[in-house]
Amino acid sequence: MSARFLRRRNPLRAALGVALLALAAGASGCAQIGESVPSAFSDPAKYELYDCKQIETERKSLTSRAAEQEGLMAKAQTGVGGAVVSELAYRNELISIRSQQKLADEAWRRNKCHEAPPASAAPVPAATPTPSPKDSRQPRSLIH
Repeated sequence: MSARFLRRRNPLRAALGVALLALAAGASGCAQIGESVPSAFSDPAKYELYDCKQIETERKSLTSRAAEQEGLMAKAQTGVGGAVVSELAYRNELISIRSQQKLADEAWRRNKCHEAPPASAAPVPAATPTPSPKDSRQPRSLIH
């Protein structure tokens, strides 16, 4: 064997390799913070002046938008390369919606809001009787 392969590796090169691995591990951890930082994608003061009815409407809207976005992501993942497309096209919007949901929920609790009872049906007015089709003639007066 050659003496070249038996030599020890350069310690500087080994330290550089360890530093690159540590940097890569640190950078991969940043990818996981997406949904835990709501202020990165939405304004924390957005719901400060909303009343309970407005917050309730907004929460319902955000819930339906999140469901729609998750549906789009699921649909994109069925195709070739779908996971990549799903992440690139839809993930940021979903994170934004969830951060808005979190802020709306905080405002909901802070304002001590309660769900509105379901709207009751308006009372149906009594139907007026219709004349029978047998006698379509006008009634005659008794006096001739």
